Amino acid sequence: MATFKKISLVAVAFSLFFLFNCNDSNADRQGTSTISVKLVDGPGDFDNVYVEVVDVMVKVNDDTDDENGWVSLNPTNTGVYDLLDLTGGVSVLLAEGVEIPSGMLNQIRLVLGNDNTVVIDGETFPLNTPSAQQSGLKVQVNQVLEPGFNYNFTLDFNVEESIVIAGTSGNINLTPVIYASAEAATGTIEGSITPIDWQVVASVMVDGEEVASYVDETGNYVLYGIPQGTYTLTLTPDPASALEPVTVENVEVTNGQVTSVELVTF
Repeated sequence: MATFKKISLVAVAFSLFFLFNCNDSNADRQGTSTISVKLVDGPGDFDNVYVEVVDVMVKVNDDTDDENGWVSLNPTNTGVYDLLDLTGGVSVLLAEGVEIPSGMLNQIRLVLGNDNTVVIDGETFPLNTPSAQQSGLKVQVNQVLEPGFNYNFTLDFNVEESIVIAGTSGNINLTPVIYASAEAATGTIEGSITPIDWQVVASVMVDGEEVASYVDETGNYVLYGIPQGTYTLTLTPDPASALEPVTVENVEVTNGQVTSVELVTF
């Protein structure tokens, strides 16, 4: 399968986005809820992007921006991951079924270590990380957790917008852009293509932001964290293929459900 060779490094501010809003302002709920967190990735034009995940933390019923109130989910699957492996429906489950107090889940924090690198045209470069990363990457959530319910959250690491060349210094910085979604508050789009001779990106636009994933080696793709609504799905082949993008109109997404798209043939 062909791979993209164009290097597109976009200078972006350190920013974290969340794709849904709370619809209930009452955060004072008694009891406990369980939470699971998995990590996926949007596409990027690199050979590999390795990040070291050391912890996942949450802040519940506390909307302050200080360092108090954070609780570790004691993730079982920490370690170094190639983000570009986490596409096409592949994910890593960082924490599963962890019991936390019910109420308002204000923030999720992804804590990275120092073993972060990017591979470009076969050459490995260190990824410099901002000082704020030492305490973790904070993602605003503001989702009410009802007592006795299970919640599955997806953290989507946008590689293309997260890797930045620092001026003329030659340094390559990791300034993470992460999208978060809850399965109960969003839906999922899945489908497949044929043939699979070229790399293809599946994408939809959500509130002006592109949510995208590579099609995997078997021709399958999955887009997580899509709020309920009607979307146009775009399937974009590697430009070297000389194939035109294919769009699928009127893809209906329902919160908490998976929308299956018919096989697309190029």
